[in-house]
Amino acid sequence: MKELKERILNDGRCLPGGVLKVDNFINHQMDPMLMKSMAEEFVRRFAGAEINKILTVEASGIAPAIMVGYQLGLPVVFAKKNKPSTMENMLVTEVFSFTKNKTYNICVSRDYLQSGDKVLFIDDFLANGNAGKGIIDLVEQAGAELVGMGFLIEKAFQKGGELLRGAGVHVESLAIIESLDNCEVRFKE
Repeated sequence: MKELKERILNDGRCLPGGVLKVDNFINHQMDPMLMKSMAEEFVRRFAGAEINKILTVEASGIAPAIMVGYQLGLPVVFAKKNKPSTMENMLVTEVFSFTKNKTYNICVSRDYLQSGDKVLFIDDFLANGNAGKGIIDLVEQAGAELVGMGFLIEKAFQKGGELLRGAGVHVESLAIIESLDNCEVRFKE
């Protein structure tokens, strides 16, 4: 997606270790018009898929997921990283966060992710595929069907995209980064 790639080049910051900071327009301060454009692109890419629920993981996936849900007129559910004391009847799985270097137990209420749901997962980054693997586990526990996964930015130099696609998941990434070597962003064509 040209608009997202331009923003990454103009406003993103590369840090050592394969870290791309986009916190000034995606995951801290947000550009709602860019979010709207990205949501429209996901709707176009998943057109024809039968979807009744959008799923994401808190916190950075919530904004793009809400925009996709709005565009499609569908409910959005986010997996929580901390078990609320009020949540009962939950589905739980472990997810390792590359960014935070920490393992989380993410959870979703069975009231909001159920057998028969046709789920589209939306998130900000695809790196090692850990969030994606966790979502697959939650969807399977619920007896739901994963229709596809949409990511704003994929780091192709990490193995998440290969892992998820190899598992038969329909993955769509709006900007695929081939390399961040020497803190230079190179997109996959």
